[in-house]
Amino acid sequence: MGRTVVVGDLHGCRGELEDLLGHVGFCADDRLISVGDLVVRGPDPAGTIELLRKLQARAVRGNHEDRLLRYRQAPPGIGPQLGSLQREVVRALRRRHWEYLASLPLWLDLPEHGLRVVHAGVDPTLPIEQQSPRTLMYVRSLNVGGTPEERRGAILWGERYVGPPHLVFGHNALEQPQIHRHATGIDTGCVYGGRLTAMVLRAGEHPPPPEDRRSVLVSVPARRTYYPR
Repeated sequence: MGRTVVVGDLHGCRGELEDLLGHVGFCADDRLISVGDLVVRGPDPAGTIELLRKLQARAVRGNHEDRLLRYRQAPPGIGPQLGSLQREVVRALRRRHWEYLASLPLWLDLPEHGLRVVHAGVDPTLPIEQQSPRTLMYVRSLNVGGTPEERRGAILWGERYVGPPHLVFGHNALEQPQIHRHATGIDTGCVYGGRLTAMVLRAGEHPPPPEDRRSVLVSVPARRTYYPR
């Protein structure tokens, strides 16, 4: 049995995804999982989705996919307003790409790894079935009362989350992986000139404790800065 490779926010950086897969020696027995935000801000949104489709990769829905899908599905003038970067993506995607994005779930469970993949995070007080879709795709922190917040705050939701399962997520781009006892953030800002990071687990392997977590994390540098922080 092959490995499971869970990759951080891609934002259209197909080249870096190819670099990472080459770096880990990705092969036919391995499977690829994405934490979402596949498109927008990077150079090749359509090519990124094409590569994911070719590899039969699974992914969860990120906030950028959410915004694009709500725009596409709403009557004219009713949906969210898009900026120039989002409009470029809308023009670049074809029907097969939209079908792939529309198929993405809000979370994926990988019980053989004791793992759940979400894009942004959770409200630590609620089971997954009661989570707001908005929280799963947009949360970054908690306020002093424990309520989920979309902005960066003093309390990271991962500090309060108690598994199982272990959560792997993206969205909150930082220079280094976000390591908590029961959660790991792997958005290390590739599109901003940082790195593309993945968690690589052997068959049946669970994420190790925090002090050893980096042993299952790999990354490659961005080829360049595509979007300023």
